[in-house]
Amino acid sequence: MITEIESSDSNILAFQLSGKLHDEDYKVFVPIVERAVEAHGKIRLLSQFHDFHGWDTHALWDDIKFATKHCTAMERIALVGDKSWEKWMAMVCKPFTMAKIEYFDAADIDKAWAWLREE
Repeated sequence: MITEIESSDSNILAFQLSGKLHDEDYKVFVPIVERAVEAHGKIRLLSQFHDFHGWDTHALWDDIKFATKHCTAMERIALVGDKSWEKWMAMVCKPFTMAKIEYFDAADIDKAWAWLREE
């Protein structure tokens, strides 16, 4: 499930990813991102993993399409989690986007927000 997290910054979108992601999640998530890109040009993104179990096959394809289409629309991506494979995922994602990507431990979520707000 992808749940939007309220952000006081108009150019920063934040989402919590939990459980296993499905195609339906991307049908909600992608339009939110596209509206923000249309309104602000480049955006910043916080993805907070909570009890995250990955993607089903269709959602994985949705994620690949999303990354390909929006690779130049993201300035920074903060990945926040508490599992070593989530940290590894931040390294794997770097070649697929022009954005700066940083991983933050769940206990350091305030640091992730601060990094996203840096000029």
